[in-house]
Amino acid sequence: QASPSKMGDVTVSSYGKLPSGEEVSLFTLTSGKVTAKIITFGANLVSLTTPDRKGDVADIVLGYNTLEQWTENPTFFGSIVGRIGNRVAHGKFMIDGKEYQLALNNGDHHLHGGPTGFHKRLWKGEVDAGKVKLTYVSEDMEEGFPGELTATVWYSLTPEGSLVIDYQATTTKPTIVNLTNHSYFNLAGAGSGTIMDHEIESPCRAYLPVDKGCIPKGGVAATEGTAFDFSKRVPLGARMYDADVNGYDHNLCVNRVGKKEGELALVATVSEPTKGRTLTCSTVEPGCQLYCAGFLDGTNVGREGKGYPRHGGFCLESQKYPDAINQNFTTTLLRPDQVYTSKTVFAFGTC
Repeated sequence: QASPSKMGDVTVSSYGKLPSGEEVSLFTLTSGKVTAKIITFGANLVSLTTPDRKGDVADIVLGYNTLEQWTENPTFFGSIVGRIGNRVAHGKFMIDGKEYQLALNNGDHHLHGGPTGFHKRLWKGEVDAGKVKLTYVSEDMEEGFPGELTATVWYSLTPEGSLVIDYQATTTKPTIVNLTNHSYFNLAGAGSGTIMDHEIESPCRAYLPVDKGCIPKGGVAATEGTAFDFSKRVPLGARMYDADVNGYDHNLCVNRVGKKEGELALVATVSEPTKGRTLTCSTVEPGCQLYCAGFLDGTNVGREGKGYPRHGGFCLESQKYPDAINQNFTTTLLRPDQVYTSKTVFAFGTC
């Protein structure tokens, strides 16, 4: 194993080799008591440790111990997903009169870039001015998407210990792009049980109702008086099953009133009462998928040596609205003369 090399608050070491013989690197970012670890396979956030109210640190993202497990990773723990995060109805979309067909890997629909999406790819990793820079070049028609797409993701920690994820992409042909990070958080510590008692507060005043396939139906709906009304702090489990039999797996419409394009807006603050950790998510995107791991079933044995249960974590996946290319939402279309950019910040604190 290569000896770790340190550049500022970033260290680089080997994480092992793929069956192909290709080397996978591990980058470790540190700021105070916050540590984030990223591997070049799937551009995965494999570990994120933060202090609780007593100052004790624990890993707050669900994850695995071995590269072999990360290459399987059926539930996208920590992955950068793309080209399209979330769903495309029936895997079909049109650009300039031409129809494209994607893999149907989520019932009748396309999910998270397909079976060999960005979460299954080896990215090029390097240190860039104290940030971890990951680049992946997706070939024309890879997973059915037109155009050669060059995607770049930067992970960094601020001096205050906030995790910042910056995204950029360019294409050689008109295509669709919607990149996000699919980390599952448990603020009591990964493997410590469910997140039903975690409390959420959010300024989002609208959400997207969905059909049984999690495809938006009927446009935007107000959160007031629904299971999605988080205007006052409420446990995630309080009304979760009023939302759906599997709990929350819905797009929150980010409240961008008074915000310019490219300016961060608050999505939500989630707090965990026993250990006292808090997470605050902000993004430049119009939407964020709140997913409370209703499809975990205990078969994913994590780094703690036990299976992660249903609702063992929550995700806040910043995004353009699901199925945007087929609906009247902010478009995911990217043309060769444009540059896709995005940014999401996860800030950590205690209560």
